[in-house]
Amino acid sequence: MRIAYLEDEVELAETVGGWLRNAGYQVESFKSGADCARAVENQRFDVCLLDWMVPDLSGAEVMARLKIKLKHAMPPVVFATGRDSEEDVVGILTAGADDYLIKPLSRPLLLARLQAVTRRWQGGPNASSTQHFGRLVVDYSRRQITLDGQLVVLTDRETDLALYLFQNVGRALSRELLIQVVWSLTPDIDTRTVDVHISALRRKLALSPEFGWRLVSIYRHGYRLERDTA
Repeated sequence: MRIAYLEDEVELAETVGGWLRNAGYQVESFKSGADCARAVENQRFDVCLLDWMVPDLSGAEVMARLKIKLKHAMPPVVFATGRDSEEDVVGILTAGADDYLIKPLSRPLLLARLQAVTRRWQGGPNASSTQHFGRLVVDYSRRQITLDGQLVVLTDRETDLALYLFQNVGRALSRELLIQVVWSLTPDIDTRTVDVHISALRRKLALSPEFGWRLVSIYRHGYRLERDTA
């Protein structure tokens, strides 16, 4: 069984990696969120073990990127992090994590949680994962969005961007972050590319106040998708 392990603390990564290898797992360690995401997108891993606060992309952003990039079922995700507030735990589990461990890590507990997660996934993930946003229904597993029951035709990149926006309703997202997560590139490309795709989504998904949504432009930063409560 292969594990993609994201942890930027070298000594901890070596220690935990040793625990996992001694337990029979194959482990590939990453210090960079972007490197971890690229590897999981292009190779087969059975589990992702992610720290939260790491360079490039955070663990949460790695998970979000994998959810929109992988056309088939992504591997289960376990977080191992020092962030221990109830809000953090609830938020990341709601966003799609399968389990959550708080540092300092316990070897027996980590191995038990990994075994439990892989057992739950042996039968395969759920066939569909959908959310309703008023007139819009977002099906993450099928990578489809319907408006008033009609399938909206989007390009692959528009789909990636839309899924990420709906995963982050109410959150301010910088253009640089969108480029890293959606385009899988370093943020040195023309950010007008993001603006063009945002404009297309506003039109195709009817993201306007009259239909209950606002895709807000944030000056010199990026965008935020929010419900219009006026």
